[in-house]
Amino acid sequence: MFRLFRGWMQRYFSDDEAVMLFVLLLLAMGIIMAFGSMLAPVFAGMVLAFVLQGMVGWLEQHNVPHMMAVSLVFALFVAMLMVVLLLLLPLVWDQGVNLLNELPRMVTRGHLLLSELPEQYPGFVSEAQVNAWMEAASSQVANLGQWIVSFSLSRISGVVGLLIYLVLVPILVFFFLKDRKELLAWCSSMLPKERRMLKQVSEEMSQQIANYIRGKVIEIVIVGLVTFVSFVFLGLNYAALLGLLVGLSVLIPYIGAAIVTIPVAAVGLFQWGMGHDFIILMVVYGVIQALDGNVLVPLLFSEAVNLHPIAIIVAVLLFGGLWGFWGVFFAIPLATLVKAVINAWPGGEETATVDV
Repeated sequence: MFRLFRGWMQRYFSDDEAVMLFVLLLLAMGIIMAFGSMLAPVFAGMVLAFVLQGMVGWLEQHNVPHMMAVSLVFALFVAMLMVVLLLLLPLVWDQGVNLLNELPRMVTRGHLLLSELPEQYPGFVSEAQVNAWMEAASSQVANLGQWIVSFSLSRISGVVGLLIYLVLVPILVFFFLKDRKELLAWCSSMLPKERRMLKQVSEEMSQQIANYIRGKVIEIVIVGLVTFVSFVFLGLNYAALLGLLVGLSVLIPYIGAAIVTIPVAAVGLFQWGMGHDFIILMVVYGVIQALDGNVLVPLLFSEAVNLHPIAIIVAVLLFGGLWGFWGVFFAIPLATLVKAVINAWPGGEETATVDV
């Protein structure tokens, strides 16, 4: 047993660079898990700087000086942030409050619809089942109300933290964009001079992560905006709130689209019933999802490494459980990082050709 373990160690950890890469990965994970909440503004600033760096690079390629390019992109970022804070969030908040106020009436309407099922399908649904479903629904609505009240009270102290985010994150974004080369040079100076494996992994990952983050942000904006405009055109209630949910659902591949279908269908069903308008709504929503999956995603992520659906779902569950929202957001880049490390690892040539 000991000889088997020693052979495994010699095969995979005999290279000094492999040991250094392993230590760096453990150190990075430890820092994130231990100080993630405190360093969250820094991570958010890095993500946003990643998104905006493409525009800065594009301006520099067109002979715009670096400082002017950074200033223009940062001004655009601040303007978009103001639009979100002053226009989008108040609208979503108002619609969310209205939806909560409508929940009791929606439950009553649902009870009326369910009460007709025993007459229409006597062999499949009984009146006792309908009563049990309604009791469960009423209990869930009551629990939801209590949770919202307790959540709002517990988050009062977080308002100060939110204000800190609104001040710190833009400042960090500006300096990450302005001093990008200096920061990268400083980080490189702290690493060993012999870093072939680390260079291979970083070269494979840096462009892909940047493209993924930018592509995912663009996908959220396009899907959310198209959904909002479509729902407004159809006259659906809570169009802004549902559009935001549909846009954010693209963060979780496969699972997000399935989950967000429930509130969209529920609002349409309670507003129009099982009529012509509801069918049109579901057809339009299905077209949006189909165009996103078959047209938009291939266009935005054509350069990304393909991952098996099982690998994506496992990555979302694993990293989402570890780091919440950011874990879900970076699930695919982190899974791609794992694949890049496996491909670059000594003795891992046999697995290098396996499509994770």
